[in-house]
Amino acid sequence: MQKRSALPTVSGCGCCLSRRRFLEFSAGCAACAAFGRAVRQTSAEPSGTAAASPKMRLRILYSLHGPVQEGPDWPNVGFDFRPVMQKIDGMLREGCPDFEFRPAMANGPEAANKIIEQDQSEGIDGYVVYQMNCWNRVVQSAAATGKPTLYLDFPFAGSGGFLVYTAGFLRQNTPNVAFMGSSNWDDHVAAVRCFRLIKEGKGVADFTAAVAKLRQERTPSPGDRTCLADAVSVLAIEETLRRLKEARILAVGNSWPGIVEPLQKELGIPVEPVPFEELNAAWEKADKDEAAAITEMWKKTADVIADVSPETLQASAAMYLAEKALLKGHHAKAITINCLGGFYGGHIHAYPCLGFHQLNNEGLIGGCECDIRSAATMVVISTMTQGRSGFISDPVIDTSKRQIIYAHCVASNKVFGPDGPANPFQILTHSEDRQGASVRSLMPEGYMTTTLELGPERKTILLHQGKSVGNSLEDRACRTKLCVEPVGDIEKLFRQWDQWGWHRVTAYGDLKEPVFALADALGWTVLEEA
Repeated sequence: MQKRSALPTVSGCGCCLSRRRFLEFSAGCAACAAFGRAVRQTSAEPSGTAAASPKMRLRILYSLHGPVQEGPDWPNVGFDFRPVMQKIDGMLREGCPDFEFRPAMANGPEAANKIIEQDQSEGIDGYVVYQMNCWNRVVQSAAATGKPTLYLDFPFAGSGGFLVYTAGFLRQNTPNVAFMGSSNWDDHVAAVRCFRLIKEGKGVADFTAAVAKLRQERTPSPGDRTCLADAVSVLAIEETLRRLKEARILAVGNSWPGIVEPLQKELGIPVEPVPFEELNAAWEKADKDEAAAITEMWKKTADVIADVSPETLQASAAMYLAEKALLKGHHAKAITINCLGGFYGGHIHAYPCLGFHQLNNEGLIGGCECDIRSAATMVVISTMTQGRSGFISDPVIDTSKRQIIYAHCVASNKVFGPDGPANPFQILTHSEDRQGASVRSLMPEGYMTTTLELGPERKTILLHQGKSVGNSLEDRACRTKLCVEPVGDIEKLFRQWDQWGWHRVTAYGDLKEPVFALADALGWTVLEEA
């Protein structure tokens, strides 16, 4: 069997381009256009090549902010996409020599539409769209042409948009869009080869069916599902519901709309808004000696501290004390903070990540991004299990490994609860902007995990389970990356992201039975997404 090549982190000079590389950039993206002009001066096709070529013409659309990422987002600030795109172009030309590829970059629908308008006169036969950043809406323009469109993820870079937009295409039964979420280059090349069916006179439905079949054939068979013993102490449902009414959530900064009222009505969980000013004032008042002691504790317990200054650690410790003070002052169990908006807007002066990590280790709740839905999910899990908080993540699906990877810059390293054993953790910068301090928790392998998201407004609990199989150290995207083999149908796992959003909450333990019991007590439904 031919060895399949993994999708690497590509390095090297992004300007060393072959003469056959032809990139076109829309004026809608200034950085893309500037880079594109330089490329066209040295690598444009000879006049008449396109008209004379008998090959099927495919437009490669890279969906991203710019050739070098200027701001914080997945994969990270400063990321140079040029060698990655060069690698992809060369890979497709080598693996599919009977096609003519026309690469271009677009940062959104306006830029994409300009390229597609030009394509009408150039005889483009289909589209290969790479989601390189999460939320650039480019694939929608390609899909709207009705031409066969292959949608590919650059994992740990564009995966949020890829999952949400793919789920939308599946829900709408978009007939011309096929997809592949894989970290393996060979899967990408094989999927592109399915365009040959169009050249042979087959229909678009044959193309999308061929890619779906290929994706399923190249997904490994399920591994050993036997999990290590993990006795979870679960409260009775009546006691869980009683305690939820006392589990106040503090929401600092703007909250996600439409969730507070149904959450309070259905579960009785109080939610109290708190301004940034109150949190910042508590941070400024934090006892410096106490913060120094916490800093020393983190230094002693972390396996690695990299690129984080002592001053940043001290500021993070003060933020933890501020979070703890707000919880005590408001008689609350959980706090969720609009961390990115607060930090970038100058409303807070330290990331709350390490503070959340410490709170979750103690059986309290620290939740990211003022995501009240996910914070409430953590509250329910922690209450039900008497201390296992779980952690919020931005998942990535990799069919080449039959894995879902839960990625975020915050996680507990006491996944079995405050009284359980601690797993190794590292203190690193927040990944997207390489600032502040955040956590890579290296969680134990071999255990059953349960992933949930509460939908009180629809009286539904979203659920899937999986066996923990490792931790990814890939530098792109968030620091903590727990790799799990899902139980069930990984194909089905692509379908709910457009309705539920990207976040999920994952906890160690087989919680399926108590979750169903909770749903029965509430008159809710459990939607098993795998």
